[in-house]
Amino acid sequence: MEDDGKEIALMHYIFAGTGKMIIDHTEVNDAYGGKGLGLQLVKAGVAYARENHMKIQPLCPFAKKIFDRTAAFADVLF
Repeated sequence: MEDDGKEIALMHYIFAGTGKMIIDHTEVNDAYGGKGLGLQLVKAGVAYARENHMKIQPLCPFAKKIFDRTAAFADVLF
């Protein structure tokens, strides 16, 4: 994510074989913390996985916490 050309948040992921995506890192600039940007990134990953018939393995502690708290994401959980 960017704000006025400056990176403010990111989610790193890799594709691991057919139909599997691993989220291994999310990061939000301290100045933008508490605004739900990390959650927006994870939601975008879930939307991508659904559109592409993939499963997600959340290795990032933040992403794992979101998956643990969000039953609606269970359909894409690996």
